[in-house]
Amino acid sequence: MTLSADPDWWKTLFDEIYLVTDARTVQDEALTRREVDVFCDLIPMGPKARVLDLCGGQGRHALELTRRGSGACTVLDYSPVLLAEGRQNAQRQNLSVTFVQGDARATPLAAGAFDVVLILGNSLGYGAEKNADLNILLESRRLLARGGWLLLDVTDGSAVRHNLTPNAWHEIGDDVVVCRQRELGPERVCAREMVLSKTRGVIRDKIYSIHIYEPQGIEALASRAGFVGIQVNAHHAVLNDREDRGCMNHRLIVVARKP
Repeated sequence: MTLSADPDWWKTLFDEIYLVTDARTVQDEALTRREVDVFCDLIPMGPKARVLDLCGGQGRHALELTRRGSGACTVLDYSPVLLAEGRQNAQRQNLSVTFVQGDARATPLAAGAFDVVLILGNSLGYGAEKNADLNILLESRRLLARGGWLLLDVTDGSAVRHNLTPNAWHEIGDDVVVCRQRELGPERVCAREMVLSKTRGVIRDKIYSIHIYEPQGIEALASRAGFVGIQVNAHHAVLNDREDRGCMNHRLIVVARKP
């Protein structure tokens, strides 16, 4: 692979520019509703459920769950920008959601405090160190009450290997173009993202890298973290369109429980 990402790329990528470049996904309310429909069909998230949206960004799923009457929802994310956006959205919509800044590998939250932990939007696989994802799942298990549910939404590595295009671009309004160059390695996808403005020039030029899992691999990882009753579901049509969204086009949704 010729692309090489800073191991800590995820600490700075998710900012105001991200909310623009990925708005067609992370700001799409109809898509969020469809995703939550799928999640609610797989696990119970009723009025008494204590739900943690781990690596939840601006909390779009937690806000939708709260709107539907789910119990107390908490969002934990590393990005202060996304958390601030989420707090503003919750206040504007008069929704009660708690937002917490922290690292998903070692959160400041209490053990056994949640009935459901969600890790959505392909938020697993960022860390470069060998056990980064395992540590996130171990922390998720610690945070869950006995019998609690884990739901992972990750890219389908098998589908990505067959369908990923090396180059993609899309326009945002009349001024901004987002270009992505992608390379597929044995275990990771690396992408160079260039955000260009016709009036301001280069806004961003950054490389990121995401670990991709095939069904057997993600099932084995959840098992290593101590989860049971693991089910891996393929949902390739969640986005319901033909746009090239890279790893987000092909999804695995994993459901498991803490014994």
